[in-house]
Amino acid sequence: MVGLEWKIIDSSGKDLPRDGKAIGELVVRGDMVMKGYLNKEDETRKAFEGGWFHTGDLASLGPDNGLYIRDRMKDIIISGGENISSLEIEQVLYSHPDILECAVIAKKDAQWGEIPKGIIRLKPGSRVTCEEIIEFTRKNLAHFKALREVEIIDQMPVGGTGKIQKVALRKMYG
Repeated sequence: MVGLEWKIIDSSGKDLPRDGKAIGELVVRGDMVMKGYLNKEDETRKAFEGGWFHTGDLASLGPDNGLYIRDRMKDIIISGGENISSLEIEQVLYSHPDILECAVIAKKDAQWGEIPKGIIRLKPGSRVTCEEIIEFTRKNLAHFKALREVEIIDQMPVGGTGKIQKVALRKMYG
């Protein structure tokens, strides 16, 4: 975009390499970026730390200069000290032939801090069980990323644009 600068930074603010593997926060600045939050000076100051707008999106830069959005920072699950991308698990779940919709949220856990929990809406006529879905993730993901719990529901909470509302799911199932 003309008039827009962007980069990917690590938690200390250092630029990340363009290798498609290093994941950090997408920050932007330019004429098209908002000036701040109305009547929220502290939030504005935090969002524009270092002169860049911190989007909250986790991304990587490819060697082709491509920008790859990987997840939202607030959707990262920290289980036993490991960062787990809810988006990565959701992509695996969407490859299952019986899953119509899904969302992965963090659920508090006494041993691990958080565990990944899948909220699943099945295709009509499907009879797949929660245990089968958990096993499917164990076969297709690193063991620590696999779902520990699954909840099968009839309808996902969605916003006006049709996007699944993870905030509502966290309140109901987290």
